[in-house]
Amino acid sequence: MTVLEELPAAAPGGRDRRRSELARFLKACRARVTPEEVGLPPGLRRRTPGLRREEVAQLAGVGVTWYTWLEQGRPINASEQVLLAVARALRLDGTEREHLFRLAGMSPSPHAQPAAPELSPSIRVILDSLAPLPAAVSNTRFDVLSYNGPYRSLFGTERMRPSRGAVFNSLWCMLTAPPCCNPCGNRDEALPRMVAVLRSAYGKHVGEPAWEEHVQRLSARSALFRELWDRQEVAPPETWLRFFRHPRLGVLRLNATYLTMPGVPECYIVVYVPASPEDQERVEQLDSLPPGGWTHICEL
Repeated sequence: MTVLEELPAAAPGGRDRRRSELARFLKACRARVTPEEVGLPPGLRRRTPGLRREEVAQLAGVGVTWYTWLEQGRPINASEQVLLAVARALRLDGTEREHLFRLAGMSPSPHAQPAAPELSPSIRVILDSLAPLPAAVSNTRFDVLSYNGPYRSLFGTERMRPSRGAVFNSLWCMLTAPPCCNPCGNRDEALPRMVAVLRSAYGKHVGEPAWEEHVQRLSARSALFRELWDRQEVAPPETWLRFFRHPRLGVLRLNATYLTMPGVPECYIVVYVPASPEDQERVEQLDSLPPGGWTHICEL
C-alpha cells in the first residue's frame, strides 16, 4: 500500500485548524450524497440528509471507527488508496479530491491525479457563440476537448479523431500528417513553439504516468519531436500568427488567441481571429463547409 508524501510540517495550531476544516469538509460532502445516488436503499428515520458515517465506511471499504476518527479530525494516518476510496464514496470531483488530500496533511501522488476534466454545457454554448471564428477547448497537452463548427471545418477533426475514441490531439496530428495533407501552413514555425509550450507545462507533471506516456509516444513516433524536445525550450501559450491551408478556401492567416478558464485547471479556449479583411471573408465561409477535406487519417 503506497503512503502519500506528507506536506511540510505545520505549527501545532495550524495542524489543529486543518483537522477541523477536514471534519467540516467531510461532513458537508457526506450530507449532499443521497443513498440512491450510490445504490443504497433510502432507509427510514434519517435525522440528517445524505449518507451515514457507516455507509461511507462501507462504500470506501474502511472501518467505521477509522472513518469516524477521520471525520472528527483526529491525528490518524491514511494511505493513498484509502483516501481515494473515501473520495469515490463521497463522489468528489478532481478539485474536491485534491482539497481532501491537502486537509489530510498529504500531497496527492501522480497516480491520484484526476482524469481529464468534464466540461459544463455552458462551454459548448460559448464555443458555438464564437462562430464564425474557429474555437476549441484544449488542455496543456494539446488534447482538444471540445470545438465548434468552424474549427471542425478548418481541421477536419472527424477525420483526425482515431476510431477507438481517443481524444483529438492537435500537436500529434501536426507532427504525423504528411505535408500534402497538413492544414498547418507555417509548420516549421508552429511546431517549435507548440513543443516549447508542452515542455513548459510538462515541468508541473514530471513523473506523472499520463504525461510521461504522452511524451514517450510522441518521441517514438516523430524524430522531429525528439529534436525539438531536446532543445529544452519553454514558452507560455500566447497570441501568435498562424497560417492554415484549406482545400477550398486557400490560405487563412489567423491569430491564435488563448483565453484561460479559471474553473477548468490547465485548460484554455483558443480562438482563431482573422488577421485581415480577406481572412475574415474566408473564415465566414468555414461554418457552411464540411470538415477540412484532408485525406490523411491521423491515428494515435
